[in-house]
Amino acid sequence: MTAYDLITLGRVGVDLYPQQHDVPLEVVKTFERFLGGSAANVCVATARYGRRVALISRVGDDAFGRFVRSELLRLDVDTEFITTVDDPTPTPLTFCEIYRPDHFPLVFYRYPTAPDLLIDPAMLPLDAIREARVFWATGTGLSQEPSRAAHHAAWEARGRTEWTILDLDYRQPFWSSPEAAAGQLRRALPKVTAVVGTADECTMVTGEADSGAAAEALLAQGLDLVVVKRGRLGALAVSPDAQLEVPAYPAEVVSGLGSADAFGGALVHGLLDNWDLRRMLNFASIAGAIVASRMEASTAMPSAHEVDRLLDDVSLQDEFS
Repeated sequence: MTAYDLITLGRVGVDLYPQQHDVPLEVVKTFERFLGGSAANVCVATARYGRRVALISRVGDDAFGRFVRSELLRLDVDTEFITTVDDPTPTPLTFCEIYRPDHFPLVFYRYPTAPDLLIDPAMLPLDAIREARVFWATGTGLSQEPSRAAHHAAWEARGRTEWTILDLDYRQPFWSSPEAAAGQLRRALPKVTAVVGTADECTMVTGEADSGAAAEALLAQGLDLVVVKRGRLGALAVSPDAQLEVPAYPAEVVSGLGSADAFGGALVHGLLDNWDLRRMLNFASIAGAIVASRMEASTAMPSAHEVDRLLDDVSLQDEFS
């Protein structure tokens, strides 16, 4: 069996984007449908760079589940490890509102649970997880059983192998409290080699308000890499040997949804090619900015050529490197 470049474990569903902006959902008249879910989007983003990727997740036995499967395949994500739940639990929907430039509230329809939280340890492709060059899991998968047990089973089977990445991915509606989320995320840290999160997520887990201090606190857990996403302030990366900050790439924001997953897929691409921190962070920042400048998420993920064109721009060298 040929190893995957990336396997992600976690959330997948359908995103419904409003075609009317700067108004609440009750006023919106029309929506457009896209593949969604952070774990799925990171897969799609990485596949755009020509990588072999697969998603481990579950969908409902319904039309939206069939859409998810077909769209993943169309976007070059292997669906071998996508299973269908036997009970009537539907494929989740996520509605968003768009208030430019920086307010994009989400409404999740995944109650009392969602198929991707019904992933059971017994259904994991453990050999594929062990052999993947990068294994990426999201913190939302720790919010309920049996998904929580499945995540720990995957980490135990893989061992603390580079690159085993945890995206903190805190979503308030999935948890009883931030303290509950922080406790589960801290429990996961000894089983991964890298963490990616927003400044607020890193603060929640460590209690450190300063991004640099939070990154150092996470690194002290024995990690090889911590990446802190700071929005308009750029990104920070800390490893045992280096610390680096890069500014955000300037972009006219159309929709901020999906930009973090584009950033994640670009990080994976850089790790697979053993890039230095500066090139990797700059590349990821540009990838996220490109998606922020577009309406959709999964189908907006850039190619390597699109990112490299901006990264190699002469004016960019002075401003951004």
